[in-house]
Amino acid sequence: MTGIENTSPLAISAWSAISPFGYGREAFAEGLRSGLSTVSFPDHERWAVEDDEACLVPGFDTRELLGTKGTRSMNRVTGLAVATAGQLLTEIGYDSEGEGTEDIGLVLGTTTGSAESMMSLTRASLVGERPDHIEPALVPSCVMNCAAGQVAIWHQVKGPNATIAAGRNTGLLALNYARRLLVTGRASRVLCGAAEEYTTARSRLERAARDGAAGDLPPGEGCAMLLLEPEADVIARGDSPLATLLGFESRIAVDGDIDTATQFAVRRLLDRAGVTVSEVRAAAGSTGTVAENSALLDVFGVEVTGRPSLSGLIGDTASAASIFELVGLLAISGSGTDLSDALAVVTACEDDGSVSAVLVRLHGVPADATRELAAAGGVR
Repeated sequence: MTGIENTSPLAISAWSAISPFGYGREAFAEGLRSGLSTVSFPDHERWAVEDDEACLVPGFDTRELLGTKGTRSMNRVTGLAVATAGQLLTEIGYDSEGEGTEDIGLVLGTTTGSAESMMSLTRASLVGERPDHIEPALVPSCVMNCAAGQVAIWHQVKGPNATIAAGRNTGLLALNYARRLLVTGRASRVLCGAAEEYTTARSRLERAARDGAAGDLPPGEGCAMLLLEPEADVIARGDSPLATLLGFESRIAVDGDIDTATQFAVRRLLDRAGVTVSEVRAAAGSTGTVAENSALLDVFGVEVTGRPSLSGLIGDTASAASIFELVGLLAISGSGTDLSDALAVVTACEDDGSVSAVLVRLHGVPADATRELAAAGGVR
């Protein structure tokens, strides 16, 4: 790492996901194309939950997927993050068995880390003969940045390592943090994503927040992760940028008017990027609230916002929802649809009034075509 500021536009050059659709990019894209719900019935013997429905990663077991070494006390959210990062690093040809590199950073979004691990440790300290009679190996898994740290350890990713926790805004704020690492020269490439687990603790906490009621969507889980790097570097090695990051904006609705705050954030985002509303071809709200949907509809109209809801297929993935929406757009644009070379907006909001939005240009062109454009002066 040179520490020299980078002025090149930033590109998303690769992504991967573990979701209720399955494992990897192809499974996610195929699930999205099928439009089939992933709702299943949680095993009440495994999870002491009241949920009748949930959207779970099929057959996910950390020890079966990653092996028994070093996973005895690994919680579910950490397993999802480590496995997804492994998929992505394998795709880009990174040798995680080597000495590692300091030019790749990691920014991982989460709600709290693993609520299940935290509550289990607290319970053990209360029911034991003494409060300190707990399993020491469980302590690291209770720290919020455990998952990010384990990704770095497992895959020898030695660059800056950060954990972002901001509710449903988490994924977009993580993307902005990754952007800042790149433009300030702190890293040459950044893995950026968010992870959410389904556990008894999460189910109970979310129901408690709603006074015991079920949510509008069944709880979902998974991890989505993308690689962000300077667009010039992607083109120079002859690869295809999947999307270009054009801007980020956030607002706080101090009066609770999330609809107005979302509209303001989106319009300011477009204005700062020099983009008109009519140029945007897709707008996705990752939270699915009435206020968020109403704001996007008022700004863009039904033609731009009328695509099927991803959360309706994979459930409420909380902190990972906005990253899932973004990779969903990447998957669609890479399938030769009307979103090839299109501008798109993704938003997120929280009940506390926080709002965030990002603007990207989806390229969605075959690698050969991108190389021809690069030789002619770049992809825009």
